[in-house]
Amino acid sequence: MSDSTDGAVGDAELIAALRDAEAVLFGEFELSHGGTSDYYVDKYRFETDPTCLGLIAEAYAERVGDATLAGVALGAVPLVAATAVETGSPYLIVRKAAKEYGTGNRIEGTFDEGEEVVVLEDIATTGQSALDAVEALREAGATVNRVLVVVDREEGAAELLAEHDVELESLLTATRLLEDE
Repeated sequence: MSDSTDGAVGDAELIAALRDAEAVLFGEFELSHGGTSDYYVDKYRFETDPTCLGLIAEAYAERVGDATLAGVALGAVPLVAATAVETGSPYLIVRKAAKEYGTGNRIEGTFDEGEEVVVLEDIATTGQSALDAVEALREAGATVNRVLVVVDREEGAAELLAEHDVELESLLTATRLLEDE
């Protein structure tokens, strides 16, 4: 993503919004995959800040085309909902596992066999949760070739997804996000 004057959301604008939302934290943090890091991008801070969420939805909308959207529960649900409102596209929610009550669905929402679906995710570290969502959607009949994330921590997600013929596209990389720190 580049800074521009054509209405596109630029890196600097998005970085400023993440910082204003106090979503970039420094210290010692345990990550969901079990590793540790000296910085943390708090998705709940940027997803609950209306300005930041709006910018992310606008930036995603610039990239998704007319594909159906899918968000990984729970973290990406605000992102996919806001982006769907921005684009007018339908969206799906992909659970980590099928519910054990109600309809028992793993994928909420409807789509047609072969329909193009773009997975939206918050942060990519290893890429495993995004890959799990891609595989669930593919098993259900969707065509999934892209995952969009707010921040790629550059810790193997792009490589893992590429091994499964999925392109990882990020609004920001960790390198770009942290370069002025």
